[in-house]
Amino acid sequence: MAGAAASGREKRATAARLKAALSGGGESGAAAELQALLERALAPAPAPGGGEAVAEALEWCRCLLSGGEPWEGFVQAVRAYDPATLCGLVWTANFVAYRCRTCGISPCMSLCAECFHQGEHAGHDYNMFRSQAGGACDCGDGNVMREAGFCKRHRMKSSSNVPCVPKDLLMMSELVLPQFIFSLIQYLREGYNEPALDLPSEKDLHRILQMLEPHVSFLEDLTKMGGAMRSVLTQVLTNQQFYKDLSSGVGENACAKKSHEKYLIALKGSGLAFPEDKLACGMQEQASGTSTLAIQGLCRKTSWGGEILLLKKNYSCEDQDGSQGVGKRKRVKLSSSTKDQSIMDVLKHKCFLEELLFWTIKYEFPQKMVTFLLNMLPDQDYKIAFTKTFVQHYAFIMKTLKKSHESDTMSNRIVHISVQLFSNEELARQVTEECQLLDIMVTVLLYMMESCLIKSELQDEENSLHVVVNCGEALLKNNTYWPLVSDFINILSHQSVAKKFLEDHSLLVTWMNFVSFFQGMNLNKRELNEHVEFESQTYYAAFAAELEACAQPMWGLLSHCKVRETQEYTRNVVRYCLEALQDWFDAINFVDEPAPNQVTFHLPLHRYYAMFLSKAVKCQELDLDSILPDQEMLMKLMIHPLQIQASLSEIHSNMWVRNGLQIKGQAMTYVQSHFCNSMIDPDIYLLQVCASRLDPDYFISSVFERFKVVDLLTMASQHQNTVLDSEHERSMLEGALTFLVILLSLRLHLGMTDDEILRAEMVAQLCMNDRTHSSLLDLISLESYHIPENPNPKSGIVPGSLSFESMLSAVADFKAPVFEPGGSMQQGMYTPKADIWDKEFDPVMVILRTVYRRDVQSAMDRYTAFLKQSGKFPGNPWPPYKKRTLLHPSYKGLMKLLHCKTLHIVLFTLLYKILMDHQNLSEHVLCMVLYLIELGLEDSQEQESDEEDSVGEHERCHDSWFPSSNLVSNMRHFINYVRVRVPETAPEVKREPPASTSSDGLNSGTAQVFSLVAERRKKFQEIINRNSSEASQVVRPKTSMKWSAPGATPQLTTAILEIKESILSLLIKLHHKLSGKQNSYYPPWFDDMEVLIQPEIPKYSHGDGMTAVERILLKAAVQSRLNKRIIEEICRKVTPPVPPKKISPAEKKTLDKEERRQKARERQQKLLAEFASRQKSFMETAMDVELPDADIAMEIATSEQHVSEAVYDCVICGQSGPSTEDRPTGLVVLLQASSVLGQCRNSTEPKKLPTSEEEQIYPSDTCAAVHDVRLTTLQRYFKDSSCLQAVSIGWEGGVYVQTCGHTLHIDCHKSYMESLRNDQVLQGFSVDKGEFTCPLCRQFANSVLPCYPGNNVERSLLQCHSNKSMQDLIKEVEELQEQLGTFPVSISSETNLSKEMESVMKDIKSTTQKKYTDYSKTPGSPDNDFLFMYSVARTNLELELVHRGGNLCLGGANTAGKRSCLNQLFHVLAMHMRLYSIDSAYNPWRKLTQLMQDRNSQMSSEELPEVPVLYRDVSSLLLIQILTMPQPLCKEHFTCIVKVLFTLLYTQALVAFSVKCSAEDRVAWKNSGALKKVSSSVWTPDSIEGYLQQFCLPFLRITCLLQHHLFGGELPSCQEDEEFTVLANCLGLLSSFQSPHQFTSASCLDWPVPAFNMISQWCLELASFADRHAEQVKVLLVQEPKWDLPCLLQLPENYNTIFQYYHRKTCTVCTKVPKDPAVCLVCGTFVCLKGLCCKQQSYCECVLHSQNCGAGTGIFLLINASVIIIIRGHRFCLWGSVYLDAHGEEDRDLRRGKPLYICKERYKVLEQQWVSHTFDHINKRWGPHYNGL
Repeated sequence: MAGAAASGREKRATAARLKAALSGGGESGAAAELQALLERALAPAPAPGGGEAVAEALEWCRCLLSGGEPWEGFVQAVRAYDPATLCGLVWTANFVAYRCRTCGISPCMSLCAECFHQGEHAGHDYNMFRSQAGGACDCGDGNVMREAGFCKRHRMKSSSNVPCVPKDLLMMSELVLPQFIFSLIQYLREGYNEPALDLPSEKDLHRILQMLEPHVSFLEDLTKMGGAMRSVLTQVLTNQQFYKDLSSGVGENACAKKSHEKYLIALKGSGLAFPEDKLACGMQEQASGTSTLAIQGLCRKTSWGGEILLLKKNYSCEDQDGSQGVGKRKRVKLSSSTKDQSIMDVLKHKCFLEELLFWTIKYEFPQKMVTFLLNMLPDQDYKIAFTKTFVQHYAFIMKTLKKSHESDTMSNRIVHISVQLFSNEELARQVTEECQLLDIMVTVLLYMMESCLIKSELQDEENSLHVVVNCGEALLKNNTYWPLVSDFINILSHQSVAKKFLEDHSLLVTWMNFVSFFQGMNLNKRELNEHVEFESQTYYAAFAAELEACAQPMWGLLSHCKVRETQEYTRNVVRYCLEALQDWFDAINFVDEPAPNQVTFHLPLHRYYAMFLSKAVKCQELDLDSILPDQEMLMKLMIHPLQIQASLSEIHSNMWVRNGLQIKGQAMTYVQSHFCNSMIDPDIYLLQVCASRLDPDYFISSVFERFKVVDLLTMASQHQNTVLDSEHERSMLEGALTFLVILLSLRLHLGMTDDEILRAEMVAQLCMNDRTHSSLLDLISLESYHIPENPNPKSGIVPGSLSFESMLSAVADFKAPVFEPGGSMQQGMYTPKADIWDKEFDPVMVILRTVYRRDVQSAMDRYTAFLKQSGKFPGNPWPPYKKRTLLHPSYKGLMKLLHCKTLHIVLFTLLYKILMDHQNLSEHVLCMVLYLIELGLEDSQEQESDEEDSVGEHERCHDSWFPSSNLVSNMRHFINYVRVRVPETAPEVKREPPASTSSDGLNSGTAQVFSLVAERRKKFQEIINRNSSEASQVVRPKTSMKWSAPGATPQLTTAILEIKESILSLLIKLHHKLSGKQNSYYPPWFDDMEVLIQPEIPKYSHGDGMTAVERILLKAAVQSRLNKRIIEEICRKVTPPVPPKKISPAEKKTLDKEERRQKARERQQKLLAEFASRQKSFMETAMDVELPDADIAMEIATSEQHVSEAVYDCVICGQSGPSTEDRPTGLVVLLQASSVLGQCRNSTEPKKLPTSEEEQIYPSDTCAAVHDVRLTTLQRYFKDSSCLQAVSIGWEGGVYVQTCGHTLHIDCHKSYMESLRNDQVLQGFSVDKGEFTCPLCRQFANSVLPCYPGNNVERSLLQCHSNKSMQDLIKEVEELQEQLGTFPVSISSETNLSKEMESVMKDIKSTTQKKYTDYSKTPGSPDNDFLFMYSVARTNLELELVHRGGNLCLGGANTAGKRSCLNQLFHVLAMHMRLYSIDSAYNPWRKLTQLMQDRNSQMSSEELPEVPVLYRDVSSLLLIQILTMPQPLCKEHFTCIVKVLFTLLYTQALVAFSVKCSAEDRVAWKNSGALKKVSSSVWTPDSIEGYLQQFCLPFLRITCLLQHHLFGGELPSCQEDEEFTVLANCLGLLSSFQSPHQFTSASCLDWPVPAFNMISQWCLELASFADRHAEQVKVLLVQEPKWDLPCLLQLPENYNTIFQYYHRKTCTVCTKVPKDPAVCLVCGTFVCLKGLCCKQQSYCECVLHSQNCGAGTGIFLLINASVIIIIRGHRFCLWGSVYLDAHGEEDRDLRRGKPLYICKERYKVLEQQWVSHTFDHINKRWGPHYNGL
């Protein structure tokens, strides 16, 4: 081992020496030495020292490869020879990649972000997606994508100009690498222990893999060196000689021998063998028992391969030891021809690559190995070799996958590889030809499914020979088969491969066998007695399996059968499909009746047959009859699909309720958008084909029998139904008729073009509801096929989505996303255009496509609304009748159904029953009956000619019914008497035979019609016995009147009814009945003969039942003169003009009933309308947050002057009264900490969200930062207590108080809170924190602000103007302040009011964090509280100002005053402020109003001076003065205080201005006292005036607001340039109002002491400060009065800009890329959502940041989801997204990956809610975050 442990220098020397020797040609000695060295260095190390040994070995390899040169240099040298034509970057799951459909040839094409952004894809149909299984970049691969889409790097075909690789550069690599790879394989062999029957010990595998990590990483690094190194690796991996020499285990190396033995054991253990040892091996296995296959007694998996299964007759059933649990059914084993056993269990490895893949599979696809194998793919030779190897191991992959415990992960890794190989058509074709890829795949799929077969219980449970898959097995439940199926679908998408499949008869047979495993799976049996105990959810597995394993391969094959030349393929498929179906019918012993009460939704063989038939007729011009079977087979084929349709109706009629909810789930899934194309559509099409070729009477009677309503169809008013409970009859009858309507009017496969189909689908979906673009795409998946790496695996690529877009714009209007003031976010929606409702709304299509019944209603409601709005029809319309697309000639026979007597009898009977008001009939039934009549009329033009002679033929039979089979002539045929079987109790029995019509509202029906049904069996036998040519002339059987339902109770008796009606007369009478008037029908052609010539009259297209009847009668008259004549006769005869008195009692009864109903309906409408309007007005008053004007004027103290005392309504107990000391009333308020003000900036340039490293945001220019710096500076030089009164805090973490304006008694509130506490419902708020919702308007709140018992009279007195002089007022103010010591009464005696005031003050304090209230140097000093309290007032005033837009120009108009609680808040604050006495010596009031001697000079030098007056914040002084006065305040005192403070403010403005001036300006001022025209000056008198006004305005605005809240009164509105004058006037600073142009701000001054003396005194203070700290004087003088309004960061136009920068950005704490990165929209900080790395004391980073940045409110954009999340205190909510795609939709979680653009309106709304603090009110879905965000 000496060589191995050599130092780095020695290694390099040895390597250089060997390289020189080998290249020099002294081969043998050096080669042997190298060989020995490698064997030593790379020998698998014993486990304990494994790590160092591996590192050492790699070090040697690096030295040897580079020949002793430095490694980096070697890497660079090799890279220079890289002909980089392909990107080939490999990624793993969760990587963000792109797919461009415009550039892709294969649907699986994908690009890495770099290649995508370097390519030109603007305007293409692309999307971004998160890879699910991993993938590789296809840039540069012309087989998968068009060259136009290549990026700049891979566009050049650079292979030509890359120089040739010098021989000696890679010489060492060729010698070293085989040994290196062999050592890797030895490690893998050593590490694998075939598990003894239990699972492989995953720990061991994991350990080996970890140890090998450096080896594989090293190989990966080699692949990244580019093409030159890859070709050396390919050479090594595929060279069979190397493999033979090194790994065969022949030779003297014991280690190698041992490892070869382990390899053989592993092969056997996998049930695989070298072909040559096959026989010998077989014997050994029996003896030694090493092989798991030999011990398969346990698992009962036979290994059969082969393409043909002899499924027919030889089954052997075995009981399985382990699987008794699975559904208690026996598993079935198929005995099969062992035609090609080798596919399943022979493997022979001839090179390193093959064995390496073998171990990769054995170890269940470790990610590193997969990545290495894929990284090699850009090398073409490797790609072909690897694909063949992969195919060779395919069966083994499947076996491993089935046993795997991590099948999900493994599936993803398999697909990761196979997608890269099989998406390439050229490659797929080559492997199909050379390696029998198709045989292998089909065989492997069959083998896989065979392990979970059970006996089918469909039809004949005992003797059934059919087997189906058991959907309860893990294989199906966990979708384990999907990698194989997805590969199969992938290769079938290549035309050349699909053609081979369709030409190969034996493959088709095998495939049909495979499909038949799914035929009839997941059988449902109707529970008749008790509710099923356990609802199985296996149906998910069943539907998924049919869609993925059967339907999607079918769509893949169909896509290649589009032209005439492919007829042969269709014939093949249809032929083998029919054979499989015939076998299936034989296997389940099917004769002609389906077993009752069972249904399966899975008939893939029927659907294959149907879809290939449809394609054959539509695209290949095949003659339909040439591929249809005989009548007997057609009869069998129609039974099961018809059974499904009837069962759907039963399920919706609640006949299957005992089977649980899952059966409804199945019924819904069957018609759901992703499944309907592959399930219900083919079923209905197949039924249409059968109906067009079978006898119509037979078909119609089958339908009614399947739907179990035969007994209902009798003329008698009572009947007995032997197979159906009466409560289900009505909905089953509706179901049967609706089914017939769909069957006869649906044209999806009967002649519509693709564009028409797309249009019909789109219209149907849009009529149900307005839809977003993405949901439409999702709902209309035309040809459903799925790509393995599709971001949304369900939705197929809509073929030609260009036609999708143009169709969408043709049928729908786009409604841009709107915002309601409530803040609910709408998406961009598409809504049908008006003429779609007018002409194209098709109820039949809607019914077919609805999953929920309510959607049909929704479509009808929208249709009704359209008709009302456009004035086309005022009442309740019926579904409109839509003219049908023409039928394809092949399906003409379908219309025979409309012209068969059976149907006519049914229609006649039902019309009669409806007219006679028999029970169990609904408007829906009538609607469908009329629809069918109309369909028949539309179709019958050409039959008019033979109308007369057809009568003769049929006179014999049906004498009592209709003469012919043509609807037009049968309509006028009168039927006089009908004999019916009725129960003896029926009213008909008691009458004389020719009694008049039964007019009681009793029940009825026509059983004897269906003697047809009774004779159906005969006909069926006849058809079976004769050949089909005779079958078509079967005579219609005579109606035997005596027939009664089998099993009917014997006491039926016969009665004869007198009918004397025809269909026409029934229709006319129905018209009268519907209109509620006699004689209501008047033939339109009496007035206007034109009607008959041009029958298309728009007047009749929309309307109710009467319109429908009129339309039908008109059509009947147009089609036949006889009908016209008869209609006229009936109209004359029916109602000779009668005096209105003589209404027969029966009719009176129905009329009364109708009238009563009508009145009741109107009354109900009225009530509802009233209720709605009440609710609306309540909503307006209570809920409206954004528009306070609409709110109730709140009767706070600001109300009318003449009321003596304010009266409040308590919203809990409903009493009104004043607020008193003992029983105070309070306002419902929400207190929240806010840092919005702190975010104001003084730059006009809005801050942008950083999207590159250069752009960063520094908070130094925010309002909060500036104020903070100022306070700190003051505290450094001046006395602390004085500093704390010189400024306001609360710019950050200030408390904002808002109210909804409702009041309640505080005791009522307490009991309300108590009840909330006991109510354990999950609320979105925490009662323990005092949170609640206002009992009236449900607005969120967390405290109650007591209302001060106010006396309004005193208020109005206080406003009268007295003529006291300024001096007197100043004196009075001072005296009032002196009273501080004497507490107001209410505080000294503890009343309820004072207690409440204290508690609310506590609430206010606890709302914000400690750090925002403690600014004093001595913690807990009272000055802190004092500062905090007046700052609360300041915060609320400033915020109100912000809400008004930063100024008061709008005046009182948009005031939030009606719902402002400032007045109450001031009382509470004043009450508490007055507890702190200010030493009169320090009272700032004195300094402002009197000349005093300078106290600072007398002070000892240790003590810090007080803050000079000129440094004090005037607004803060104002609040201190006001709040320390006794309340309520007198207005003249208020004005006095304002005047005094204004003098200070004005002086400060002048000082600040002079500091800003240049030196010479100041000199000029000084000398002249006014500005002469100084040339250097930028200042003009106007600009100076402007500057001074701007400086003073903020104070004036705050003061005005304060005055408004304390004393009421309107705020005047004005232009911006007049704001100063107007406000000054409003505050009483101006004695007389002056016009603005000559106005100077100085005229507002009113000095209490001569100005000069006063100013001198103030300046002295500064002078003494300047002596000590000259540099600070000016800094503190310049205050920044002008702040911009607070706003959020500006976001870039395109979301991709944000995403690309942030989604890869690393976290500052742990330097990893966070899983959920987020960014704060207030300050731009990058945070990890839920990131544990950044957690501090159990607070995650977002929550922490929301406290630091927004005092508890955070607005974060989640980068990976494009959604905004709001954190408010302890709750959070998802707000929605401000980025929408081109169709105005959000893309949460970036699932669709379409480009997103900023929606400015939404962002505005978000900002508005942030500034106005209304997140809590507007967003409804809050949840606690437990500090975990």
